[in-house]
Amino acid sequence: MSDPLLEIKDLRTHFITNKGIVKAVDGVDLSIAEGQTLCLVGESGCGKSMTALSIMRLVPEPMGRIVSGTILFQDQDLARASEAEMQKIRGNHITMVFQEPMTSLNPVFKVGEQISEVIQLHQRIDKKEAWRLSIEMLREVGIPSPESRVNEYPHRMSGGMRQRVMIAMALSCHPKLMIADEPTTALDVTIQAQILDLLNRLKQKVGSSILLITHNLGVVAEVAQQVGVMYAGQIVEYTDVQRLFKTPQHPYTLGLFGSIPKKTGSRKRTRLQAIPGYVPDLLGLPPGCKFQDRCSQVFVKCRNEPPALLEIEPGHQVRCWLYA
Repeated sequence: MSDPLLEIKDLRTHFITNKGIVKAVDGVDLSIAEGQTLCLVGESGCGKSMTALSIMRLVPEPMGRIVSGTILFQDQDLARASEAEMQKIRGNHITMVFQEPMTSLNPVFKVGEQISEVIQLHQRIDKKEAWRLSIEMLREVGIPSPESRVNEYPHRMSGGMRQRVMIAMALSCHPKLMIADEPTTALDVTIQAQILDLLNRLKQKVGSSILLITHNLGVVAEVAQQVGVMYAGQIVEYTDVQRLFKTPQHPYTLGLFGSIPKKTGSRKRTRLQAIPGYVPDLLGLPPGCKFQDRCSQVFVKCRNEPPALLEIEPGHQVRCWLYA
């Protein structure tokens, strides 16, 4: 196999607060091959977005910092790259589509001006050519009448249109890796499907790899090749999408699947299987397994020793003492 495009090893991103240290990312390992889509899935606050911000080196300072680990991108360790080096990488080789486009787009500039700025910054071309490419990118992401839409302000566009603008901006320089943080949140089901289809088509055309962050297992089934399930700052299960849906192993993953509404032949409603308890406070994590207080299969070793990410079969890793 060829070397992965992105390989993260033992990444730890912590926040220093008045109450103590918050271990937002606590020993994450993952890799993304060229042309592959990897989904990070898990509850809100589990560390998905902070993993993405760590890759981009956008962790809020001075409270937040990458304390250890490596982020290898094309043989360069981004965790130790200078800010000048990161400015060349961001937007050019790695781009990010944020969760809410209205807060990511500048409301006082036309969308064409914002896309053009990115293109001019990284491709070193004149303003006229950048404007032409902006129109082409809006056409590429399926925005009708791009010649007129390029002059629109963000507030005059729908949520789905703004998200397409963000994708156009992210892909304008043909990056090697695109990170999409909950790109379909707050969009209706029809627009969600259109955005996911757009990401798939553009990935194939441009050849980019995608790191997609979501809490929606339906989205995972639609677009992913590899999946990492996160809980309390750690990867608890890591495998390909077919295996995850066919034979999930970690108790937390099983709980996620159990909480999905099931189709029934009758009109009688079935009660959802909620995961008991609450996500642990990252300021006071328990010794041992972080999922112990919510797990129905917990035993003594789980209470005292933190489990490692174990390979239970080729290509399938689980962080659980049940498989040790």
